[in-house]
Amino acid sequence: MESFSVKFWNVIERLKEPSLVLKVQNCFGVLPRKKLGCDISNLKSEKSRRSLDHAENLCDLDDVDSNKLTDGLNGVGGYSDLNKEKAPWNRGIELSSVSSRKQGRDHNHGGSSVQDTRVAAGDALSSESDSETKDYVVTNRFWYYLFCLGTALGDEIFYASFIPFWFWNIDGAVGRRVVLVWAITMYIGQGIKDIVRWPRPASPPVFRLQKKWALEYGMPSTHAMVGASIPLSVILYTMDRYQYSIICGVLFAMVWCSVVCMSRLYLGMHSVLDIVAGLVLVLLLMVPLIPLVDAMDHFCLTHKHSPLLLSTAAVLMVIYSPSGDRWTPTRGDTTVVLGVSLGVHVGAWTNYHSGAMQELFPKPSLPHAILWPSYEMMGLMLLRTALGFSCIVATRAICKWASYATLRAVLLGTNKSPNEPSTSRAEVAVELGYKFFTYAAVGFNTLYLLPGAFRLLRIERPTFYTEI
Repeated sequence: MESFSVKFWNVIERLKEPSLVLKVQNCFGVLPRKKLGCDISNLKSEKSRRSLDHAENLCDLDDVDSNKLTDGLNGVGGYSDLNKEKAPWNRGIELSSVSSRKQGRDHNHGGSSVQDTRVAAGDALSSESDSETKDYVVTNRFWYYLFCLGTALGDEIFYASFIPFWFWNIDGAVGRRVVLVWAITMYIGQGIKDIVRWPRPASPPVFRLQKKWALEYGMPSTHAMVGASIPLSVILYTMDRYQYSIICGVLFAMVWCSVVCMSRLYLGMHSVLDIVAGLVLVLLLMVPLIPLVDAMDHFCLTHKHSPLLLSTAAVLMVIYSPSGDRWTPTRGDTTVVLGVSLGVHVGAWTNYHSGAMQELFPKPSLPHAILWPSYEMMGLMLLRTALGFSCIVATRAICKWASYATLRAVLLGTNKSPNEPSTSRAEVAVELGYKFFTYAAVGFNTLYLLPGAFRLLRIERPTFYTEI
């Protein structure tokens, strides 16, 4: 009779199998071309050729338009995490099946001998795969668009829009707590990835519909962790503040989390075990985190030395965050999360200690009724959002340029272009440093400078400075 440990590890190995991911992909309409008898060279109709070319590029975040969107948190114009992944030597593993148009574009980046060397490097780094091709066809566009939306709910573009929008238009007290939960869960999840170092599902047999995080390890899925922690924390921190159906909130959170998790299987980026581990881990973390974050938020807001303490803790967490045996985007992403969280809480602290933020007396009775916004409120919300996002983009661009140039001049004695890869510890320090300062400034402006500007323009949300 097998012992419990043997059975347990058998289950673990079963959940790691790429065949389970492939079954999910087949179930939702991602099928091999050979199975459909589809050969691009035999297509006679130009319309059919364009349709298949679109299908083979579905959800490939190497496309230019997607880069413009996701660049919002990853470094526009610099040698960012995303730029590293879209580089020819990281995409070279696909050259056996990609169209001649893409081949020509890749060869424009460098000579053939350099390209061959980088292809070999890409093979070794992306996953446990002998080759990674696009021999698949997406037969159901509904599932494709739904799961691309789902994966975006755990992506940079979502953080860049959700966090500012929530503070400017909904509830700052809840927002600060949700940001703390997000930062802690992401830091733990990203750290475990570089400690465990389990690869993503092998391709083949899995179809890799997304390449963006191919260099990262896969265990646990931080998309699953964020997809569960953000809606769950929103419910737990709003259920006593607002009048709404908790059942509807829980159902919405379950649908949200399910779409995010299934999207990672559908795109071939995680095994079933990665998803399950992420969900179990975040549920275990939420038990102590919810009351702990409440206390942390009050301390960060009211203690006179909290900016110094938070800055010291954040810098130490960046310096001593786990790192893998090779370069991955994980550490840079962790730095971005910590920078945003620090900026948000320092901005809120500045509001409180400058006297701008004051609690209402007598305190209003809780929970508040949720009122449907009037046309005037909707207009002001759209105006705040448009002005705010424009300023955030400008803040990010200016701070990135200034911090990168300053750090490179101080640490390396040169102002070399950020498009060149980081090869030394000093260059890694420059990369992490400019991300940390840039996104700390973005978080600070989101909570302090922009709400102040909204007040001067008389378009602020009336309760923003009372939400303690």
